[in-house]
Amino acid sequence: MYYTVKYTGKFGFIKPWTAVRDGETFSQQFLTPSIIEGIEKKLFPELLTNNGSICKIKRHKLNYAAIDSQQEVTQTRGWKVSKKEMTRERSIIKRGVMLDPVLYLAFGDKAEAQTAAKQHICLCRNEDVMLPDAEIYEFTDEEFAEIDGFELCFGDSEQSFLVGYNRFDNGKPMYGWIEYNGNKLL
Repeated sequence: MYYTVKYTGKFGFIKPWTAVRDGETFSQQFLTPSIIEGIEKKLFPELLTNNGSICKIKRHKLNYAAIDSQQEVTQTRGWKVSKKEMTRERSIIKRGVMLDPVLYLAFGDKAEAQTAAKQHICLCRNEDVMLPDAEIYEFTDEEFAEIDGFELCFGDSEQSFLVGYNRFDNGKPMYGWIEYNGNKLL
């Protein structure tokens, strides 16, 4: 049995991404192991010293209404030096931004779900606040699998692909495969 907390982004702009460029993986559709681990460490600070593993979050599902393409201006780390001035080169990148995201986090213990249901979470950036529903949902493994949305199953197998590099485990490569259920996302 999973005890599940549903989080929603009331103001609707979530930008998850990985060290692997979005053009290669379109990472907005899934959350990497290090993102789930970071959310878990936020909810359960006693796990801050436990790097490279996810202990309490058993499964997750992410869905959204749409992805809106937005442009961001970035600057290089280095400086361009000329005789008269120092400048930083700029470039424009496009990122997909989720609209009306919904995230389900499944826990194996009801007390853990109750702890999580009293806290907000963020997906990658502090301004991307998601708030929990008051209700804790109970699902079997099969029922959880039927929730509409994307779930990145973690691990290295024939169907896996590189999803990024784990900031909690010395930049170790992370692998997984996407499970998707549902015709419409919300």
